[in-house]
Amino acid sequence: MRPWLLWASLSAIALSALAAVLLHWWPAMGKESSAERLSRMRDSPQWSDGRFANEQPMWTNTPSGLLRVFGSTPGDSPDAPVPVVSDGGKGLRVPAESGLRVTWFGHSSVLIEIDGVTVLTDPLWSERASPLSWIGPRRWYPAPVELRELPKIDVVMISHDHYDHLDQGTITAMANWATTFVAPLGVGAHLERWGIPAARIVELDWWQSTRVGSLEIIATPARHASGRIPLQRDSTLWAGYALLGAQHRAWYSGDTGFHSALEEIGRRFGPFDVTLIEAGQYDADWPDWHLGPEQAVEAHRLVRGKWMIPVHWGLLKLAHHSWTEPVERVLAAAKCHNVDVLVPRPGESIEPNLSSSRVQWWPEIPWLSAHETPIVATRDGVTSHRFEALPCDPYSSGGT
Repeated sequence: MRPWLLWASLSAIALSALAAVLLHWWPAMGKESSAERLSRMRDSPQWSDGRFANEQPMWTNTPSGLLRVFGSTPGDSPDAPVPVVSDGGKGLRVPAESGLRVTWFGHSSVLIEIDGVTVLTDPLWSERASPLSWIGPRRWYPAPVELRELPKIDVVMISHDHYDHLDQGTITAMANWATTFVAPLGVGAHLERWGIPAARIVELDWWQSTRVGSLEIIATPARHASGRIPLQRDSTLWAGYALLGAQHRAWYSGDTGFHSALEEIGRRFGPFDVTLIEAGQYDADWPDWHLGPEQAVEAHRLVRGKWMIPVHWGLLKLAHHSWTEPVERVLAAAKCHNVDVLVPRPGESIEPNLSSSRVQWWPEIPWLSAHETPIVATRDGVTSHRFEALPCDPYSSGGT
């Protein structure tokens, strides 16, 4: 065996051993799937060569991305307190007048009350999105509502197992809740290690569904990745969700880049009264990992949404853009497409079919437009930085 090949083999063995030790001794790492769970995962159409795969590959400009990973951008974190609605959960004790109410807690943690069923998405109540308490992305403000102040939660819905969406501390605190946990294939192993009984976990593949009370929940395709540590990458699935109630419909994108199934989601399950679409934490060096603001608006249109609420912003610094840029660019693109956008303050409850709120609660700070930093997904892994022009010029009074 050639020396370099021997060294590579020994390194791989050492890394595998380290991963095994971490998985065994460090609860925050989660847990690998059992043989029974793995057998079901292997039956998935998304499983390929020992892991889950996107139907459209993702491109990353690795050299450029690595050079900037520890950099900063002016305004990438708030320099003043973020306006937060914190009433101890009093407002949530009053039933939603319209039957559909959304409360955004920052990033992707959202309470959706839909036709009598309460759904909590990707709950993140810990101080950091990290396996460590002393390092990692730190939240800009405490959770607007304590977990104990929430109403009874019927469903906790997990989109994938990255730390900013699957938080061990939060899940562990929910272990005694009489709640159904819905997650993509493989994620149930993490939940079980953290104390969630297997009987209360439902794992779904894309296009599969489950029912909780009167609510049908369908896992919808996404273009992303998974893994608590690099050697675990794509060992669990990622997904968005369509929620079909007796009177209302909602769609949560999960983390996703732009992909070809969006129109099919709208055709099969739309129109949606409200969409919760990730619109922040994007970068031109990895344009397929997240939608970015303009493509978030386009995704809303493709799935046939009525009201759009941008999520995945406003709590953590995970990318190189000013912290208000996602919402500014969403509103600019929405203006061109006549899309109705609601932007609640963290902790604020909104009933989309009753609300007409357009209050800007975030500060005016410099941000870069889509013309200056376009986020355009690749097509089947072929890079393209061509900005697909909006049908109007929304930047006449905004941007830098």
